[in-house]
Amino acid sequence: MDFHRLILLLLFSSIYLSEAKLNPNYYKRSCPDFERIIRETITTKQMSTPTTAAGTLRLFVHDCLVEGCDASVLISSNSFNQAERDQDINLSLPGDAFEVVTRAKTALELSCPKTVSCADILAQATRDLITMVGGPFYTVPLGRKDGLVSKASKVEGNLPRVNMTIDQSIKIFESKGFTVQEFAALMGGHTIGFSHCKEFSDRIFHYGRASGYDPALNPKFAAGLRQMCANYTRDDSMAAFNDVMTPGKFDNMYYQNLPRGLGLLAIDHMLYASPRTRPFVQLYAKDQEAFFKAFARAMEKLSVYGVKAGRQGEIRSRCDAFNSLRT
Repeated sequence: MDFHRLILLLLFSSIYLSEAKLNPNYYKRSCPDFERIIRETITTKQMSTPTTAAGTLRLFVHDCLVEGCDASVLISSNSFNQAERDQDINLSLPGDAFEVVTRAKTALELSCPKTVSCADILAQATRDLITMVGGPFYTVPLGRKDGLVSKASKVEGNLPRVNMTIDQSIKIFESKGFTVQEFAALMGGHTIGFSHCKEFSDRIFHYGRASGYDPALNPKFAAGLRQMCANYTRDDSMAAFNDVMTPGKFDNMYYQNLPRGLGLLAIDHMLYASPRTRPFVQLYAKDQEAFFKAFARAMEKLSVYGVKAGRQGEIRSRCDAFNSLRT
């Protein structure tokens, strides 16, 4: 065996062993109430704030795509370090998502101190919230450690932006080992939640010389959005549901909306317009079970991306701060 093949073998063996340590029953003995505490916490929060599920899913994706699924997005900035959550693309991450993780961590620290990582809490809470609002169940392997690095400078280029082309967005996911189909399935997360007007204002105001809005939009939908977002420059909290038909239910309506001109964001329209992703949009629009299976597989894969093990991480006492001061 030549030297380069040996190095590759060792590299992949290391990755495999790291992921092999993850186990859905990881806390069975060390924290037997883990699942119950997560379930009770997310149920209470979702019932009081119905947008929690969508916000937590978004938080999880933003965490995993930067530095892996290691809760680095939860770290607060300090005078020594500007953390991920303060990079401009993360400033709109909802407080409810951070809060549900904090509540769960507080309860778990009382039940089994210094045992459960914030990364595992976020991964499990995301899955439980998705299933709570009607989405598919999928296995969440546990045993992640919390990352030791969180820098705003590491975010750029790892998360899709609203002004990117579909090919640019796909390229980000491909660089992390995801296929075009997996990207299309993960986009189905837009079936819940909302987006702020500033994220799609260029589609409804001053678009071309004719109607003033993107002709790919359904005219009545565009008119409603223009009325809703009329004052968005003065009130940056104004937003619209990503799925106007069933905004609180995790289903395949997002894909059904796209051919009708009811995709809110430019990336939503491009998902249908692009020949690379349209076949998957059409498949998931007519077959919810196919979408659920693809989404579940993609989420399982995402949930173990870049996980930290052993000395690569720690079990934080608080989710928003490292256990020791880091720069």
